[in-house]
Amino acid sequence: MAGGHGTIPARSGHALRLGAGKALRLVNTHGTQVVDTWAFNADDMTEFMSMEHSRVAIGGIFPRAGDTMVTNRRRAILTLVEDTSPGIHDTLIAACDRWRYILLGAGDDHDNCEDNLHAGLAAIGLKSAETPSPWNMWMNIPVGSDGSVSFEPTVSSPGDHVVLRAEMDIVLAFSCCPQDILPINGVACTPVDAAYERL
Repeated sequence: MAGGHGTIPARSGHALRLGAGKALRLVNTHGTQVVDTWAFNADDMTEFMSMEHSRVAIGGIFPRAGDTMVTNRRRAILTLVEDTSPGIHDTLIAACDRWRYILLGAGDDHDNCEDNLHAGLAAIGLKSAETPSPWNMWMNIPVGSDGSVSFEPTVSSPGDHVVLRAEMDIVLAFSCCPQDILPINGVACTPVDAAYERL
C-alpha cells in the first residue's frame, strides 16, 4: 500500500519507499508477532541495513531508542526514534527460509520471510540479489552466559510500536514472520498481522 497506513498480513511481506528524514510507526498489533525488517538504499539496492555492521555502530546487540543502524558501507540508514516495547529486537538470527523449515520438518513449501522479502520488493518493481540478515522486531532470542541462544515468545504487548526514521531515501521491507513451529510468535505459535503508519 502506498498510502499513509496499512496492514502487513500474517505470514506475508510488504515493501514501501520512505524518503530521507521521513518516519514510520510499526505496530505490533497483537503483541505477539515478530516482524522481520529490512532497509535498502533506494538508489542502490546493493547497499542495505546490515546487522553485523550495525552491532558495531551501536556497540551491542539490542538497539535502543536513539540508536542509528548502518549499511554494509557503514552509512547511517535507519534510526530507532521511539520504542514503547521492552526493547527486545533481535539482530542475530537470519531470516527464515525454505531450508530452515525443511530442517524443522515442515517441508519445502512453508511460507518464509526470505520469500516474503522478495515478493514484497517485486510488488513495487524492485529486487535484491541477496537476502540481508533482518532486524527482527520483537523477536526474543536470549543469549545465555555460555553463549547459547534460545527461541522464546515475544515480551511485547498489544499495540507496542517502534518509530523508524529514514536517514537516506530508502526502501523498507517487512515480513510478518510465518514461524508456527517454534514459539517466537507467542506460545500458540500462531502468526498474526501487524500494522504501519507513515508519520
